[in-house]
Amino acid sequence: MNRLAVLLCVMATVSCAGPDSSARPEARPQSAASNFSADDTIDRSAQENKQGGFFKSLRPVFRSPKAAQELRRKQKALAAGAVCGDPAIQGAAVGRVPGRVSGCGLDDAVSVSSISGVRLSMKSTMDCGTARALKTWVDGSAIPALSGKGGGLREITVAAHYACRRRNNSKTGKISEHGKGRAIDISGFRLANGSEITVLRNWTSGSSGKALRRMHAEACGPFGTVLGPKANRFHLDHFHFDTARYRSGSYCR
Repeated sequence: MNRLAVLLCVMATVSCAGPDSSARPEARPQSAASNFSADDTIDRSAQENKQGGFFKSLRPVFRSPKAAQELRRKQKALAAGAVCGDPAIQGAAVGRVPGRVSGCGLDDAVSVSSISGVRLSMKSTMDCGTARALKTWVDGSAIPALSGKGGGLREITVAAHYACRRRNNSKTGKISEHGKGRAIDISGFRLANGSEITVLRNWTSGSSGKALRRMHAEACGPFGTVLGPKANRFHLDHFHFDTARYRSGSYCR
């Protein structure tokens, strides 16, 4: 008995030698213990939705097979019609456009039919630098400026694009930027409800005139040259935009 008592005492001493701060399980409340079984699972969806971030990113966005198929079809169509490496610029590659006089023509031309879902009234030939500048202006100025009118912008009326000619159609002088595929002339804008705003008729009229003047001003930057009704008599009925660059900055009138 004495040996057994000594052994029990030693064991008790060793078991008590650990640190007092060791983690000890706390008894679960009786109500929680009684309502949980080994077959139950924990639903963390509410917690994950609150946390968002990583947990939320693991949850797939479910689409119906028909909707997914339609999305793939649209993406494929956009990719097939994209030019200049941008699905928002729709059209077709043209390649080399030879000039009939010295100074005209361009390499790697594209024929643009729409920009960011906004149609051009005619397919317009230009280089990719001009197409990208046009997209920047359409996205940043034309669409926002007309968003509150007639259901929004649907079509841009193109007065001129590539043409091998001299400036202002003169018989002498420098080749126009139109002759290099770096210019586009815009005379108006058609809205979703079928109404039209034109530079000639609406430049000084109320809210439509305000929208036109905003679009004219905000083209200065994306384009190197911006001309409108205040520039000269040749531009009373349209905007001229081109991507020629000058050391002094954009030329806008």
